[in-house]
Amino acid sequence: MPSQQPKENAGFIHDETGTQRLVGYVVDVRDPAHGRCYLDVTDDHLNRHGALHGGIAVTLLDNASGTTGSLTVDPSGKAPFLTVSMNTQFIGSGRPGRMTATGTVTGGGRSLLFIAAELVHEDGTLVATSNGVFKRVPQEKLK
Repeated sequence: MPSQQPKENAGFIHDETGTQRLVGYVVDVRDPAHGRCYLDVTDDHLNRHGALHGGIAVTLLDNASGTTGSLTVDPSGKAPFLTVSMNTQFIGSGRPGRMTATGTVTGGGRSLLFIAAELVHEDGTLVATSNGVFKRVPQEKLK
């Protein structure tokens, strides 16, 4: 039986976007240096081979990375960042249970951040990694 999602409280973002509601992941912004996404993988998230669908794995990595970028300028983790590019490496097979994607800033400057992320199953199995370039959405573009 999969783990329960983190309880609603400060530091967790639930149901913020349509994608988040559809897929069912939770964003964790409690660590100012690492954005995280949690997903309790069920049969609804599996491909026809019984493994976590690659598109969902990429969604988790991308969101953890964007949240990590956001945390560099906003402690709430809600400052919008765009994915400029992202490469994903699928390493292991994802299966039902808690998956956690964690992002880490590896470099960058004033306009672009380089962020690496890992997707790990609750048993410690590394499922996928990514490396991406992320850019903060300028305030004038938000209006």
